[in-house]
Amino acid sequence: MSLSLAFKSIISSQAIRNSLNPSLIGIQRRFQSNEFKNILTEVRGKDKNIGFIQLNRPKAFNALNAELMTELEQAVKKFDADPSIGCIVLTGSNRAFAAGADIKEMQNKSFSEVCKGNFLSNWTALAESKTPVIAAVNGFALGGGCEIAMMCDIILAGEKAEFGQPEIVIGTIPGAGGTQRLTRVVGKSKAMEMVLTGDRISAKEAQLYGLVSAVHPVDNLVDEAVKLAERITRHSKLTVQLAKEAVNSAYETTLAQGINLERRLFHATFATNDRKEGMTAFVEKRKPNFTDS
Repeated sequence: MSLSLAFKSIISSQAIRNSLNPSLIGIQRRFQSNEFKNILTEVRGKDKNIGFIQLNRPKAFNALNAELMTELEQAVKKFDADPSIGCIVLTGSNRAFAAGADIKEMQNKSFSEVCKGNFLSNWTALAESKTPVIAAVNGFALGGGCEIAMMCDIILAGEKAEFGQPEIVIGTIPGAGGTQRLTRVVGKSKAMEMVLTGDRISAKEAQLYGLVSAVHPVDNLVDEAVKLAERITRHSKLTVQLAKEAVNSAYETTLAQGINLERRLFHATFATNDRKEGMTAFVEKRKPNFTDS
């Protein structure tokens, strides 16, 4: 019996106790994985504090249609708002992280339709999440798939993963940050080559160019992503959010502005209980007990 079904059984057979122990209901809800059509969600990690999202359109190689992206936005926001979640892991299948946006869905759209509707403007939840997001990429991460991976804070790749922005091949260009994020990571020359030719790069090349932080065997990738997420969740969630904001500012500001922001955020940690606890624990040679406050 799965853990989710076990909780359902407990709740149905002990209805009277629910009023005395409502946390059972809350835990059971957090383990639901069937509330979406195109993605699977669950909570992972030893302390059940890792939000796990798996793209789940296997017949379409996880092509990113509007319905899937709406569900992904909802799931990311749900985990981001959950105070018990310290990190989010996003993955696909072993064959494809996401092979791109759904071409059939876009094929007959007109300029006025995509312009007036600001098409792709809702592909922002991953980038806007205060909670760190790790992309575990196996197989193809092409077009929109590469773009949503780059919206995440850390990318881990399976050894057979391939990355690319092949939009030029079908007569268009990246529309969800591909020309911008890729250039900031791999540099102008390599980004221009990839965007203008549509050529892919391997996981090892992606690591060489700084697009991914590590490459793992295909079957170990997700476990390694969860382990990394668990290492992040050991720290103060509040401080992790400040650190994430500081790093991201490096892409948006001048060096002088970024250093000034970093210093102000550093100063801000001195208003938190966790900064005091962390330093006190270090002096007392014990593990800190962070309260995210």
